[in-house]
Amino acid sequence: MRKHEYLLMQDISKSYDGTQALRGVTFSADLGEVHAIVGENGAGKSTLIKILSGAVRYDAGQILIDGKPVSLDSPLHAHQAGIRAVYQEFSLIPHLTVTENILLGRMPHGKLRGWVDWTAAHRRAQDILDGLGFTGIDVRTPVSQLSVSHQQMVEIAKAVAERPRILILDEPSAVLSQEELKRLFALVQQLKSASTLILYISHRLNEVFEIADRITVLKDGEIVGTVRPQDTDEGRLIKMMVGRTLGEFYPKREAKVGGEVLAVQGLSREGAFADVSFSLARGEILGMFGLVGSGRTQVARSIYGAEPPDAGEIRLEGKTIKIRSPRDALQLGIALLTEDRKRDGLVLSCSIRDNISLATLPEVTRWGFLNMHQVDARVQRQVQELTIRPPQIQRLVRQLSGGNQQKVVLAKWLLTHAKVLILDEPTRGVDIATKVDIYHIMSDLADQGVGILLISSELPEILGMSDRVLVMREGRLVGEFTRAQASEEKLLACAAGLLQ
Repeated sequence: MRKHEYLLMQDISKSYDGTQALRGVTFSADLGEVHAIVGENGAGKSTLIKILSGAVRYDAGQILIDGKPVSLDSPLHAHQAGIRAVYQEFSLIPHLTVTENILLGRMPHGKLRGWVDWTAAHRRAQDILDGLGFTGIDVRTPVSQLSVSHQQMVEIAKAVAERPRILILDEPSAVLSQEELKRLFALVQQLKSASTLILYISHRLNEVFEIADRITVLKDGEIVGTVRPQDTDEGRLIKMMVGRTLGEFYPKREAKVGGEVLAVQGLSREGAFADVSFSLARGEILGMFGLVGSGRTQVARSIYGAEPPDAGEIRLEGKTIKIRSPRDALQLGIALLTEDRKRDGLVLSCSIRDNISLATLPEVTRWGFLNMHQVDARVQRQVQELTIRPPQIQRLVRQLSGGNQQKVVLAKWLLTHAKVLILDEPTRGVDIATKVDIYHIMSDLADQGVGILLISSELPEILGMSDRVLVMREGRLVGEFTRAQASEEKLLACAAGLLQ
């Protein structure tokens, strides 16, 4: 019988360009356990799991698996040690099919040497997905054509198919619907029963309390403590994470709703949504809820001109407008913070300054020359007001934590002085403290008269921030609730077609 835990990371330290990411971290976990790792963005969670998966070399310390020191100098070494990781950033190859991604390097051979038995390959991939409860995915489809939630399922299936002893899940639920989340939790319990060690990284504390056996808290590159869910609560855990009590999670505000700023009438786009009509007032936060695939994001992209509608009318401040491109939308005062910040909202290879100023360069350009003093002053003001860390505007955006990246995108749109701000999953993948910051920014903008359309899959967020809530289902608007009428039960029932 083993007298030690299966995984031990001992006195691990790592620094980047003089900044200490991990400082003498000692962490242990055992087989048949779901061990959650939580902390603010920048706490060191990503560095810790990248070290364990061989993606990052550590400066000092040692790693023991089953009591024996191991060298995890590359992802290959980690694979050989039975470690698989599912990161927030997918490792799928977009132009390859679901089958090819799941069985990459392990394709069944045909009768002729060098040939693939495609019938057997597709069957094996389908069996893997079915065995995990991941339905509705055509294994012959290139993954680039799948929804983000289905891509997440394929990523998980790819890792689980290799039967790892240690499985790292980094924010696995961020893009999943409630039903898909139930399947994920069932899978995690199944793997736990099969003596797999699951390291579960998440900002969603309700999930952590539901699924974890132990919770380890990281802060500023150090471990604050390890607790059992039954021995603590969300308030205490948040205090461990941020070092303070956050007070009111959602800012208390009295809606100062003005006249209509945006109205859409009969908006339709073939294959995405049909006959969508609603209005948004100045100073109002209008929530839009729906299950994955309900068409919420497509409606937002149509209003913004990224995917122009086939039919319908859009009015801004009472005037009918034509939006054929995002440039048209920005010139009219409509901005969109997209659900995928890394794909659509940021230029990762550029600096904080370049990203924040990108949408408003014409305002600081004269005779074809940029006024860099003006650019820097505007960007520095946004960095200070939104508490973007670190505050060096020359820092590359790819070096920032997820929460600070999201603040950079938000800062970019705040500089446009938009009349209408569409926020699509604005707090996805950000830490608790950053969420609260974003909620206060939204509240302040609404108080200044900005009309905000908030699209979110998080019901507490929708209920906590919205003055009214719209519900979409299968491309149609199927419900509208005032703040007083709305509840989690009603919104879920409406989104699922169960509310008459």
